[in-house]
Amino acid sequence: MRKSLSGSIDGVGKYIDRVFESNLIYHLVFWLVFYFFLVAISQRSHSLATGMLINLISIFFYSIAVYVNLLFLFPKYLATQKYSHYIILLCLVILVIVPLESIAMYFCIPHDHITLQSYVTNHINSIFILTFFVASSSSIYKIINDWFTHQREKVDLQAQTLRSELKYLKSQVNPHFLFNTLNSLYALTLKKSDLAPEIVLRLSEMMRYMLYECNEKEVPLEKEVNYIKNYLELEKLRHGNKFEIDFNLEGATTGLRIAPLMFMPFIENSFKHGLNSQIQSGYVHILIHIQNEQILMKVDNSNPPTMPATKSKRSGGVGLGNIKRRLKLIYPNHHDLDIQKTPNSYHVKLKIDLSHN
Repeated sequence: MRKSLSGSIDGVGKYIDRVFESNLIYHLVFWLVFYFFLVAISQRSHSLATGMLINLISIFFYSIAVYVNLLFLFPKYLATQKYSHYIILLCLVILVIVPLESIAMYFCIPHDHITLQSYVTNHINSIFILTFFVASSSSIYKIINDWFTHQREKVDLQAQTLRSELKYLKSQVNPHFLFNTLNSLYALTLKKSDLAPEIVLRLSEMMRYMLYECNEKEVPLEKEVNYIKNYLELEKLRHGNKFEIDFNLEGATTGLRIAPLMFMPFIENSFKHGLNSQIQSGYVHILIHIQNEQILMKVDNSNPPTMPATKSKRSGGVGLGNIKRRLKLIYPNHHDLDIQKTPNSYHVKLKIDLSHN
């Protein structure tokens, strides 16, 4: 029993320490401002010295009511929705405080021809109402403050979750590109192609971008476009003149930033499923149009009519599934993705509004 009581007292003591350590200055400023406000409005009925003394006594007893309320009544009863218990106990606390405050004022301030009983009787109602108002106002403040704190923590948690999810999605994207590029390099080394060294150089530039640039939330659009160009040059080296590969950039990239690797899954898939399955001919046409912080990317590629159903189903793959999720997370309501498939072609149109990011 004694040990339990000691533990409870220690717990309350630690809670009080946390409250005052974190908010001591704010509490002091509040009570000082409140005190001088009361002194200012009491100038009409009392002298400055009398008003300062009266309000110093009032502030002392107000603070008792407020801290009993905040440290004990609020967390134990109001926060646990025991409303009737809270109101009754708050009134009882104030009923104890009010006579003490009245007695303190009576003996500290000179009064002519009035008894203690008369003074207490005349002032008890007004003091009770004011003390109850101050104590209950502290509860309202506590409720509002807790709500804002909860909302801030909720937003922080959502932001942390979003960052974790984006990091996970991005970590899936990079190995996806690397795997397919290494497959291409492997095929050329088996043929002992003279193009292999140049592909290694292009690949090293791409790896440098992925390792050192893509960990940022946003990258310069110019670097993203340069990464695309490297990738396309790699594909041209690998395929030679067998397929038609075109890339057009319209508009200036200067000063614009974008989330990394937003376009590559569509471009990579246009080669993986539009050209690799072709035997004789095929094409990939890519356009990036930039105007007033609006980016439009179009990818058109041939679609082999004889592509097996299982392979077509897999064309979305990890890359497209991830990029759709990333678009929703990073550019909610500020992007538009349209994918059209015909028997002989595949069309992707992606618009991103960078002005709202």
